[in-house]
Amino acid sequence: MTEAWMQTTADPAPTPEEGVPRPGGGRRIAVIRGESTAEIPVHLLFRDDTRPTPVVAQPGPKPGPKPGPAAPARRPARPVPVPVRPATPGDPALVERPGAVVPGAVAVAAGLAALAGSAALVWSAGLLPAAVTDALRLPSYTYTGGDGAMGPARWALLALGLALAVVCFGGLGRGRVGCAWVLSLCGEYRGSVRRTGLVWMSPLLLRRRVDVRLRHWRSEPMPAVDADGTALRAVVLVVWRIKDTARAVLAVEDHVVYLRDQVEAAMARVLSQLPADAFHEDAPTLRDAEAVGDALTRLLKAEAEPVGIEVYAAQPIRIEYAPEVAATMRRRRVAALDARHRDAVLSSVVDAVDETVARLTSRGLVELDDYERRVLVKDLTVAFYTGRGGAEGV
Repeated sequence: MTEAWMQTTADPAPTPEEGVPRPGGGRRIAVIRGESTAEIPVHLLFRDDTRPTPVVAQPGPKPGPKPGPAAPARRPARPVPVPVRPATPGDPALVERPGAVVPGAVAVAAGLAALAGSAALVWSAGLLPAAVTDALRLPSYTYTGGDGAMGPARWALLALGLALAVVCFGGLGRGRVGCAWVLSLCGEYRGSVRRTGLVWMSPLLLRRRVDVRLRHWRSEPMPAVDADGTALRAVVLVVWRIKDTARAVLAVEDHVVYLRDQVEAAMARVLSQLPADAFHEDAPTLRDAEAVGDALTRLLKAEAEPVGIEVYAAQPIRIEYAPEVAATMRRRRVAALDARHRDAVLSSVVDAVDETVARLTSRGLVELDDYERRVLVKDLTVAFYTGRGGAEGV
């Protein structure tokens, strides 16, 4: 009997029926009743749902096929907390209004009529050359010399006709699609013209052509810092157009330069509210391009409205670390991702072990005391962690 005991304890791989030695002496009784143990298929013990769910065998109809895993819900974008401040005040009296304009055909007809009247005065006074009257087959009048043929009244009418022709033809302009004129006289705003085609405007008014089409502007890499003071470089795409031509031309010296400066200032304000990366916590960061774009659009709309500019969208195209800190922050990000991956794998393994032990004990397949439970948990944890690491490595 002693020799059998020594032979059993010396065996490096005891069978399940023979048991394994316990610290207190004697043998360990097999934990599975009426069945022989086999190798645990590790790959079948991982589940998509990481929550431990004990399964209790109950009589009932055979369950149907399990539905596939639901698609993960998209996390809504959290707004960037940008402090609100009053917008730049604009001139309430400076608002776009229609300017005085006449169809070009009317101005052309009036100019031709003025020229025709002036020519008739000159012809009736006999001042037209004989070659012209013969070519037009008109009766010729003899010029008697002096002012008797014209007289002061005719000279006044001639001057008035020529002046009217100059005004009619000098005020013609061609309106184009997507462009407008801002009219002013002696520094005073006199209206805006958005009509297309041939139009007539007073030649005494100063005209400034403005592009009112939808435009976009892509910035160069702009320097900024995040909430942690890390240097960044950001590229922004802004879609905008001129809504009020009067304010865009008269309320600011150069509306394009103004908009670009406001984009840079708004980008600096938005990026300084959040960190570029949250390495060890689940917190809002500048990687959420939608939230950053919404905050940037709100700021630009408020700042550009007083100068007649309507901003439709301002979206960051690229937010990256400055070259002097890019290598260091990249190493930190890789280390944080590796640590997060290890935590996720370990949590999955612990949940799988808990579920496996719960399923074995709830079905009555095994009876475990505290020592046996600890041993089983340890072995399953090592096996699962090794299997998960190998599966993800492939």
